[in-house]
Amino acid sequence: MNFKEIPPAKPYFPKEDIQLIHKDLDKILNSGMLTLGDYTKNFEAEFSKLCKVKKAITVNSGTAALEIALRCLDLRKGDEVLVPTNTFTATAATVIMAEGKPVLTDIDGDSLCINLRNVEKNLTRKTRGIIAVHIGGLVCPEIRAIAEICEDKNLFLIEDAAHAQGSTLDKKPAGSFGDVGGFSFYPTKVITSGEGGMITTDIEEIAKKASVLRDQGKESFSGNEIIEVGYNWRMTEISAAIGLRQLLRLPEFIKQRNEIANYYDEELKKAKSLKPLEIPKNAVSNYYKYVAFVSEDISRDGFKQKLREKGVKPSGEVYWPPLHMQPVYKRLLRVKEGDFPVAEEACRRMLCLPVYSQMTMSEAEYVIEKCREVLSEI
Repeated sequence: MNFKEIPPAKPYFPKEDIQLIHKDLDKILNSGMLTLGDYTKNFEAEFSKLCKVKKAITVNSGTAALEIALRCLDLRKGDEVLVPTNTFTATAATVIMAEGKPVLTDIDGDSLCINLRNVEKNLTRKTRGIIAVHIGGLVCPEIRAIAEICEDKNLFLIEDAAHAQGSTLDKKPAGSFGDVGGFSFYPTKVITSGEGGMITTDIEEIAKKASVLRDQGKESFSGNEIIEVGYNWRMTEISAAIGLRQLLRLPEFIKQRNEIANYYDEELKKAKSLKPLEIPKNAVSNYYKYVAFVSEDISRDGFKQKLREKGVKPSGEVYWPPLHMQPVYKRLLRVKEGDFPVAEEACRRMLCLPVYSQMTMSEAEYVIEKCREVLSEI
């Protein structure tokens, strides 16, 4: 068994889907309706069904989805929003852009997600809400408990579900636990629209305002009356057409990724120095990332380099360095290394093995073979 290279991730478009997208593109270009048309409406309708919510609103990125959500929830200048430190910059940056203050928190070392203990520890009279991040495709295991504390204290709850299209907890989909969910369709995600994002909510007022904000604050797409200070956060019809085709494939993508992940799990149980992140039995992850942890006596960076030399490219961590160790947040939030020890320890030892929707079992076997070789060499 020999492969030239196993990439960390790659988008997957079956040939028949490419042919259908060509037809969609021809239809869109001939219609002259290049944004906020029928493909956008259909994508929103199908995504709302996936998430079992009343409304889904397309936008041009997951970042836009989060900022719009914060604006719809009337975040005010100086309001604090709890954000886990091991997340992508957009989670905290959108709070700043909406004039709030992100308050970083530590995490649960087993799930890599924000947990109730760290939420309660960081609540103040200035706290307006919480952004729970579904890391690597795993729905935050304590999301229900966090939702309850939000309800008790009149706080909003946003799900940063950028990683979690189709993931569930107790059969309830990501994007349906909070006031608002925000998804990303960046090229590395389980499904992609090239660039794009989606907002999910059961609150009609939020859905209406989000639709206005994404289109320059206009009351209607065809009108000229500006009722909010909005922005150009629209998704194109072409992106919606691609996203819709991908969405129809999501169940089979998740099935294939779970088969690869289950194989990795079984094989890594035999390895003393590489332990997989355990997915709770009541959760279904889409395995946007397959996360494992190297033991303390192994250099994660050295392990990754040796894998690359053998043709296996690990995926990026979720996340390293965490936000409190990033220069901009050290400066703006006055945080520093050592402030969040659980996140630092977990993220330092984290390794994300390649996984993608068209990955074959032979490729997965090759990854494990090379992991064994590296472990025997160090």
